[in-house]
Amino acid sequence: MKKKWLIAVLTLPIPVMILIPAALIFLFQESRWTHSFAPISTLAFWFGMVVGVLGITLAVWSVLTFIRYGDGSPAPWAPSKRFVARGPYCFVRNPMILAVFLLLLTEATLLRSFPLLAWFALFVFVNCLYIPFIEEKNLEQRFGATYLKYKECVSRCIPRATAWHAETEKKEKQN
Repeated sequence: MKKKWLIAVLTLPIPVMILIPAALIFLFQESRWTHSFAPISTLAFWFGMVVGVLGITLAVWSVLTFIRYGDGSPAPWAPSKRFVARGPYCFVRNPMILAVFLLLLTEATLLRSFPLLAWFALFVFVNCLYIPFIEEKNLEQRFGATYLKYKECVSRCIPRATAWHAETEKKEKQN
């Protein structure tokens, strides 16, 4: 189990959030798109910090929930064996990818970097294609009606105001 998680972390978040941004910063350091850290007195700094804290919090909460209840990894090649609709998954279907979106936006904002903003936009675009056409189709096949009901009630990337629980919904319909 630990090996699956280590491989997933080394092949997914580290390249996306560290290696590619570092390469972009290096490649564009002497260009018209140079990077400069947002001063603490600016709105960009505080926006970036708030978004970053939200992203880190959501990432940690999602991973811990997935480890505890998922029995697998977040990687497509070693998916969870159990359907997880707890913790942050009660509010949004893809909390891990939402956390990555927030963290990439934080990097672009705090470094005031157009190349990092472009990387953020490209990453969001690719995932907006991958998730519904590949990941969700796979989840529908693996978890059937349970996932379809969850998909109907919980948004892909925009969190609900209240937590969704299948058990609560069943009780409300019975009353």
